[in-house]
Amino acid sequence: MEFGKLNDLTKVDFHLPPDPPGNGAVLYSANPSLAKSKSLFIGATGWSVKEWVGKIYPKGAKTPEYLRYYAQQFNTIELNTTHYRIPDAFTVQHWFDEATADFKFCPKVLQTISHAADLGTNGDLIGRFCEAMGGLGSKLGPCFIQLPPFFGAEKIGVLERFLQQFTLPLAVEVRHESWFSDASNTGRLFDLLAKYEVSTVITDVAGRRDVAHMHLTTDKLLVRFVGNDLHPTDFTRLDDWATRLNHWFSMGLKECYFFTHEPDNLLAPDLAAAFYEKTKFMDEVKSRGPKLGNSDALGQQMTLF
Repeated sequence: MEFGKLNDLTKVDFHLPPDPPGNGAVLYSANPSLAKSKSLFIGATGWSVKEWVGKIYPKGAKTPEYLRYYAQQFNTIELNTTHYRIPDAFTVQHWFDEATADFKFCPKVLQTISHAADLGTNGDLIGRFCEAMGGLGSKLGPCFIQLPPFFGAEKIGVLERFLQQFTLPLAVEVRHESWFSDASNTGRLFDLLAKYEVSTVITDVAGRRDVAHMHLTTDKLLVRFVGNDLHPTDFTRLDDWATRLNHWFSMGLKECYFFTHEPDNLLAPDLAAAFYEKTKFMDEVKSRGPKLGNSDALGQQMTLF
């Protein structure tokens, strides 16, 4: 992930901003007394990483088996392949069949939608994408749209037309500075997402601290956490996230999807495993994370599924 990447971290303030005033109202409106099912989903951004064989996949694992082994280690995925093409029904059914019952796919919206001037609102791509992703059924988490750096606050009307047409659970990530440099733009954005019951994507990355905005618009959330080769600050940042999420779960948050990014994603499981360990103290929050260890033991464990 190149967005917001820095080589020198010495001057970065990684502290998370305080909660915006509206978060309490959003979460308490979800009625925490009914929010007995609280889930933390921890995942990476793909399963086709051969370097994970012997690390989180058993020794000798073959490429067609990667998704099955991935789903036994993680309980969600930032599904980037859908950013480049709409999969056919056979592929979607295969993904569904390979994943565990508690697994959730979070498909990234097609690039020819997210990077179009009209966000696909003048064609049939939105409908086709939603129909295809709907095939994931009970294993579908929120889709997410990553708006490009050139999509600024002046295009909020285009975003609203897109939200009116998108029929699946959704979260939105914005990158243009104008969404955060002007308080009125920030307010309009998050009011719009709340109006359509669309969640936010919070991105924690070194070079763009404004996109770690902490705004919640529903009782669900996507976090994209970008590490720096397991630098010590990666782990202190995870401590901060564990504390913040525990607070939000206590207030009524129902689901958080937390995706770990590392350069080339080779170390993403290490970061995910560390985060899972740091969140085990959370009361009544269902979660699981990868277990790093002996590949032979992993293989024996996975045959039990």
